Amino acid sequence: MPKEARPSTGEQAKQHALAQLRQAILHGEMAPAQRLVENELAEQFGVTRASIRAALIDLESQGLVERIRNRGSRVRVVTVDEAVAITECRMVLEGLCAAKAAVAASDEQLVELTELGTAMTKAVADGEPVTYSDLNQELHARVRDFSGQQTAVDLLERLNAQLVRHRFQLALRPGRPQQSLNEHLTMIEAIRARDPQAAEAAVRAHLSSVIEALRD
Repeated sequence: MPKEARPSTGEQAKQHALAQLRQAILHGEMAPAQRLVENELAEQFGVTRASIRAALIDLESQGLVERIRNRGSRVRVVTVDEAVAITECRMVLEGLCAAKAAVAASDEQLVELTELGTAMTKAVADGEPVTYSDLNQELHARVRDFSGQQTAVDLLERLNAQLVRHRFQLALRPGRPQQSLNEHLTMIEAIRARDPQAAEAAVRAHLSSVIEALRD
């Protein structure tokens, strides 16, 4: 949004700051434990300190920011133990979405999943872990969308946002994309077969593997 057209106060300003801050955290532009100085952020985004403060409060409720007494706000550090606990919750919700998608997805949507699987296979073969990681997230997002289970989708969006740093680190670990690829292809095949039990089991097996990798 051009600076001259950007609202500096009110709800629109808060939403603008919230969107920009959230994107910066999710894309790794703001690192865990990085201090979030209200004055600097207000100047950067062309809004008031009050708008920044309101945005930080929302981000705190989303688990992306933590406020430390007498020290201000910083990007929240998610420990390995927390990442494991979050992934355990994901197992239940992602498994539910995969089971629902196996029943609810259209034939066209199943083709989309197949094409994603092909693209993921190529990314691994070409040695492109970042591309593979992006496709990985796209696959999970599509399965969630195809499930029609909006409550689970909303909960998962909050949980997944807190795992950005760990997800990126896993993507760059030697050998991890190859192992992960087979798990994802199994999930895709189960959904294509319209087998909800197999789809849920495949997701749980994949996320169990993620937990093992986080603990290594």
